[in-house]
Parts: sequence; C-alpha cells; structure tokens
Amino acid sequence: MSDKKNQMGPPIIGVSKNIEQVRELISHVADTGFNVVITGESGVGKEVIAQNLYQQSPRVGKPFVKINCAALPEGLLESELFGYEQGAFTGAGKKKRGKFELAHSGVLLLDEIGDMSLPLQAKLLHVLQGGTFAPLGSEKEVTSDTWVLAATNHELEEDIKKGLFREDLYYRLNIIKIKINPLRERPEDIPPLVEYYLHEYSSQFKSRNLVQPTKTMIAQLSMYSGPGNVRELQNVLKRIIVLGDWEGIIEDLISRSGTPHTKDKVLSSPSVDTTKIIESFLELKGDDNQDLQEMALKKVKKKFVDKIEREVIAYVLGKTNWNRSKASTILEISYKTLLYKIQDLQIEPPPKK
Repeated sequence: MSDKKNQMGPPIIGVSKNIEQVRELISHVADTGFNVVITGESGVGKEVIAQNLYQQSPRVGKPFVKINCAALPEGLLESELFGYEQGAFTGAGKKKRGKFELAHSGVLLLDEIGDMSLPLQAKLLHVLQGGTFAPLGSEKEVTSDTWVLAATNHELEEDIKKGLFREDLYYRLNIIKIKINPLRERPEDIPPLVEYYLHEYSSQFKSRNLVQPTKTMIAQLSMYSGPGNVRELQNVLKRIIVLGDWEGIIEDLISRSGTPHTKDKVLSSPSVDTTKIIESFLELKGDDNQDLQEMALKKVKKKFVDKIEREVIAYVLGKTNWNRSKASTILEISYKTLLYKIQDLQIEPPPKK
C-alpha cells in the first residue's frame, strides 16, 4: 500500500494536445469506476495518470496499491495478487493477504499487464467478472471491491493477434483507454517539464548553485528524442543539477542520440541541392566503393555538424578577436566546451601579422 505522499503523486505537466486530452478524459472517467487501460512507452508517466485518476475519484483516501506484473515470476505474482494461507506451499510460513484484498474499496494498478502469463490472465478475468477470488491454499472465497487500472507499454491488440493476450480480458479491462504519446511527439511539453522538475530537484539539492537554462538550451533539449521519455528527462536534469554543466550534458545527449542540432535544419530546405552538399561536405574522391563506405548516416551527420560548428565558431572567434570568453557567451556554450571544440575541430587562430 502506498503512503500518503505516493498517493498524491505529481501533477500532469504539459501543454500539448495529447496531454490536454488526457486531463479531460481523466475528469470524465475518475468518478465512474470503469476499468481503464493506460498505454504508452516506458517512462511516459503511466503511473502518474493512474494516481491522478485515483486523486479525482470517490475512492481517494482509500488504498492505492500497485504491482508490477513484469517484475515477478508467474508463481510469485499469483501469490502477490491473491495472497495465500499458511502452508499453501513450501515457504508459506504464515498467511499473507494479496494485493486484491489490500486494495479493497480502493484502487489496484496492474503495471505492465502485457507481461502477465496466459494462465494468470484467466484467473484475473475470473476476479474481474465475479469480484471474488480464493487465496492460494484456501477454499474460502474473498470478495474485493477494487477499481482496477492497468498500464502497459505493449500494443495489446497486436498481442491478441499473436495469442499472447486474452481478448476477453482485454475487453474487460479496456472499458476506457488512455494513451500517452512519447515525449518526442510532444516536444512542447519539455519546457514546462524542465521548469517543474528543476524546481522540484532544486529544493532537494539546496546546496547546489543551479545555472538556469537559456532558451537555446531548452530548445536543444526539446529536440532530443530520448527513448526513456519523462523518466530519462528527470535523470538528465538531476545530472545537470549535480554536475552543473548544461552545455556539456546536452551536447553529449545529442551526440549519442544522433539528434540534429537546430542549425542542421538548414540542410533540410527543399531548395538545397543535396548532391552538391554531399560532394562538398563529404569531400568525395570519385571512388564509388570508397565513397559508399562513408555514407553511414552517423558518419554523415557528424561530418555535417562538425563542419558547420567549425565555421560558426571560427567566425565568432574572428569577430571577437579570439576573445574566448566573449565567444562562449555569444555561442551560449560554456568556456570549457568552447576550448574542447577548438581543439577537437582543429580551429587555428589567424597568423600574427
């Protein structure tokens, strides 16, 4: 059972159409008690949605119980869900109440429901249909008035076609479906998420002198299509607070993910002659076999970005008479990052007259 702090949970942060629709759907569903399936990639915040459903329901203040169906083997998951009597199996030294019983009159979140085995799905269906179950080793039925919420990163419709998920259970659970899009499809939600979590973490790390991000930094972060979604963004912000290096961490993220910089977008203009770009930027030598070996997208992207960055940095350094401090301010990168790029991109100062 969650404590009060966990029951409250964080608010739903975002301004995208998807998040607005999710909020509206929660407001319509929370007082119905209808079973809900919450879908989305790992890290998008499915548990946050479940907690908000709970908060806005008549069951708030009652138990909010969560179980991860992917974290436990089938036998252990069954005993966790339904409980067991003393001596029901080897090691069952005393009676244990299951999650369904603990969540009576409250909410049970079945996280990662798509990973539940077919035999256990059948037992779950029985509970949802009749509202009763028997703990392992007991013949006595237990009644549970539990609002069941299920969360998954699976496409359950596809799992049904593959015979991995029961269709009758799906329709029993999926009275209402709430889908959260991945963060890369709603980049407009990143700035408010950054603001919210920076405020949260700053209070946790009061001894840290947090450097506030510039608009350019947040724009770069908004283009990062990290697979970990909001959870990964939270970890990135924690690293930034601890290490105090916005530019370096964001540059590292972009470099590792292959996410293009804002200035790369000029290359996607329809008016650009792609053939000339390839010839000039990659410095092809006319040997098709050799040239094709250089066409891996990661290599191409790195060469494009390196050339553009080299030209931009060299230009700004020239305009500032190689005042590195002033140049780093104009470029909105740290002084340390500028020095690294000067060395890495082999930017040389003009010869002295």
